[in-house]
Amino acid sequence: PAKFRGEVRTGRETSYGLRGIPVSDHGKTRTTRNRLQRPRKCLRKLDLGNLDKIGPHLAVDAENNIIVKYCPHGPPIRFTTISSPDLRYIANELDGIKGGKDTVVGITLWSHFSTFPIEVYIRRLQNIRRSILQLQGRNSDTVVVLRTANPQALPGEVSLYNSDWFSYQHDNVMRKMFTGINVAFVDAWEMTVAHYLPHELHPKTVIIKNQMDVFLSHACPAGKK
Repeated sequence: PAKFRGEVRTGRETSYGLRGIPVSDHGKTRTTRNRLQRPRKCLRKLDLGNLDKIGPHLAVDAENNIIVKYCPHGPPIRFTTISSPDLRYIANELDGIKGGKDTVVGITLWSHFSTFPIEVYIRRLQNIRRSILQLQGRNSDTVVVLRTANPQALPGEVSLYNSDWFSYQHDNVMRKMFTGINVAFVDAWEMTVAHYLPHELHPKTVIIKNQMDVFLSHACPAGKK
């Protein structure tokens, strides 16, 4: 069973809880990455000369000793052309993380797989699950948080290659794949459905903020020093 508690922590106490913690963000989480950086004035993005949509990106809070790293997941990628050296499989990235109680890993991937057979997605998650277990075998205190799929707007041409039904199947597969191991979830599906704003692939800021509050609550739960 997961060890995480459900308290939502925001503001100054979150900054205290994240002190000394490297946060690794893997997958298609550009909106979330931007939101993580925005509220922390002391969290500075370092210009590595990489394209905004692709990365990898790095932000540092020297005062609180916080490092945030971001990279996209490996193929399939639909939003732009990416050179092969920039395609990083999440499982391979996890294998390079030492881990420990001061390490937080955030993962999300689903949208770019919706035009492929579900078996492709299952195989990718199997590799990630294996790498998570190996990471936690090296350091069982490593915090791993997965963001689920969310419903989206389906105008015109988008409905030709995507649907919330496909996304829901991917969401169910992810939840089943990681049942029984020590990971936490940010339930983006329920948080989007429950909100009055219209559905979007990249939800509005208020929804992303709610998701980040839950993510940070797993990263630095009540009582963590």
